[in-house]
Amino acid sequence: MKELRVWTIQRERERERERVEMEELRKLEEVQRTLTFLQSRGITNDNDDCNCFLSKLTLLLVRPCGELDLENKCALVSEYMPKISAAILDEASSNLTGKGHEENCVENSLPLDFGHKSESGPLQTNFEKIAMVGLDAMQRANSTLEDFCRSYFMFHGMDINKPQSVFQYLPMLSFVESYIYQLDDLNEKTVQASSSEMTISERGTAVEGHGKISQFSNVFKSDPFRPLECLLESHVLLTKRMQDEFKCGEEYWALERKLCHALNNKLQISVEDAMKAIHLKSFDYRVLNLLLYQLRGEKVNELHMEFLSVSEFLVEVADDLFDYEEDVLENNFNILRMFVRIYGASAPTVLAKYITEAEEKYNQVLKALDPQLSMHYQRRCVEATKEGGNMSGHPLGTWSIPPLILDEEFYRCSLLDTK
Repeated sequence: MKELRVWTIQRERERERERVEMEELRKLEEVQRTLTFLQSRGITNDNDDCNCFLSKLTLLLVRPCGELDLENKCALVSEYMPKISAAILDEASSNLTGKGHEENCVENSLPLDFGHKSESGPLQTNFEKIAMVGLDAMQRANSTLEDFCRSYFMFHGMDINKPQSVFQYLPMLSFVESYIYQLDDLNEKTVQASSSEMTISERGTAVEGHGKISQFSNVFKSDPFRPLECLLESHVLLTKRMQDEFKCGEEYWALERKLCHALNNKLQISVEDAMKAIHLKSFDYRVLNLLLYQLRGEKVNELHMEFLSVSEFLVEVADDLFDYEEDVLENNFNILRMFVRIYGASAPTVLAKYITEAEEKYNQVLKALDPQLSMHYQRRCVEATKEGGNMSGHPLGTWSIPPLILDEEFYRCSLLDTK
């Protein structure tokens, strides 16, 4: 009797296992049929996981749910889907399953995970593709945010002296700029690692396979701005124009790595690359400005964008002249460094030509601005120049070119010997 009871229990278990397997097969077949249907309508993705998700989502929508018809379901999805962000889904996953979504999706970790804990920051975690920033990046971004608010808010009719105007939009502006600073920091580490490994190699010391260079540069081989774009998209703030500026940022960092590597290795560089880099350098200001238009629900003012673009170029040149010696020491991108490599002692003359052309355009577009806005902006430029201790640049009308460093390697060695 006991043996019969054991046999019966085993048989029931086998039947239950067969039932579960058949149910799983039925579900797989259902998903496959749905996928075939979606393919016939051109609704597919190159990624298999994405196709599986789309199939399951379609099945969910067509299944009965009370008195809701298909039109009601589509209307609900259109209305509420933009409000369901990755953060909300992760919170829901934690509440429902006791663990966050990132614990179930380790395979979808950020491409910024280097596997080196000592060098990792908020961007190098095993979280699912969620944009995160650290305190260091926020602190570094603070001066840029202050300058942006004081220089750009006036173009939106906002008073910087009214705290409500600042704090209403500051969280999102601060987050975006801090995220950009984190990526910029990784790019600087790439350039510095390249410089240090080259110096060690020149001294005859063994180099460990350019480990740091590959570690940091891997970040920029994927899509480093995608987590940030997803965040902005979830808040219905992302625009094609912002995405284009993100691409400009990636292009600037690539040019910076290329040009600084060329300078350190005494390779030839082109004036086209140098000028492109200096124009791309202020991409973060343009991102913040476009974001502010979105946050305020306003249409982009093309005249203002054109004027600020010229102003940004002049400000970047003035900053590079002021930071010239420091940038030579740290192997940072600097337009005067580039021109010295290309033109030698004639660099100031050539650079002055570009400055003059930009100033002419600046004054031309300045006249098209509202007189009150024009006056406020020029006053702000004078304030910013004095506060920074930089007496070299626009709009005060005086440009001071620092003494040229024709032999950068000798200059660095001389300073090291002095110290």
